[in-house]
Amino acid sequence: MSDSDSVGPTDPRTTRPHIVLVTGQAGAGRSTALNVLEDAGFEAIDNLPLRLMPALLSAPARESPMALGIDPRNRDFSLDAMMDLLRQLAATPDVTSELLYLDCSTEVLLQRFSETRRRHPLAPADRPEEGIRRERDLLAPIRNRADVLIDTTSYSIHRLREDIEKWFVPGGQHLLAVSVQSFSYKRGVPRGVDIVYDCRFLRNPHYDKSLKALNGTNAAVADYVKEDARFDGFAQKVLDLSLFLLPAYREEGKSHISIAFGCTGGQHRSVTMAEDHALRLAEAGWPVSIRHRELDRQRIAEAPT
Repeated sequence: MSDSDSVGPTDPRTTRPHIVLVTGQAGAGRSTALNVLEDAGFEAIDNLPLRLMPALLSAPARESPMALGIDPRNRDFSLDAMMDLLRQLAATPDVTSELLYLDCSTEVLLQRFSETRRRHPLAPADRPEEGIRRERDLLAPIRNRADVLIDTTSYSIHRLREDIEKWFVPGGQHLLAVSVQSFSYKRGVPRGVDIVYDCRFLRNPHYDKSLKALNGTNAAVADYVKEDARFDGFAQKVLDLSLFLLPAYREEGKSHISIAFGCTGGQHRSVTMAEDHALRLAEAGWPVSIRHRELDRQRIAEAPT
């Protein structure tokens, strides 16, 4: 089966539980495929023993689709068990299932194993060529049953991501989640942040007695900060930069970007700016989550024990 023979992309209108089985040659990109599906909202489970499949299928249906990695290295893997699973799924009327098979030429697989200095899992004591041959023979009947077959011989990681999204993500659109947070420079820049903005030049409510005890989620505090003549220009330039960068990050294959705003105490200016920026991004159609690190810590400290 070639790519052109494959079934079309999953219909996003279906309401039945959706399961994608992911398998193929070791080194062909199975783990990458699972990561892409997980980024797209699938519940990804790798290397699940086939004997546990019946229990998984009989469990209550979940709203999110599932991507199950099937690895021939699993100790209870067998061709008969895999074919039985495919027949069982095909005979289950309330489940939509698809088999994604990742293939690759022997020459490129040998190159990949040489670059990573790993032994082939089906030939740990032999040459990689022998393991590749054994696995290709073992998986041939499964390959022939594939709904979607992707040959990654000439693929980059980005090309593989694009193809998987084309087949399995509604609209073929890679999803990029954006998190926006505020923080205090006194406690340091949060770990794992991609982009940081310093808000300490803005008007500071800390010195207004009526606002000092409040925070940037309060309308009076936000209004005070936004009265700074530089606020609108700063907020617009930050938004313009985000709207320029986020599509580029999505095309690069990133699944999550974190944007942080800092001020001295992490209570007023950074909170106001984070709230404002998150709202602007949401209005522009980006999925956004927001967190205020110092306010969260304060709530935890004040919670009754």
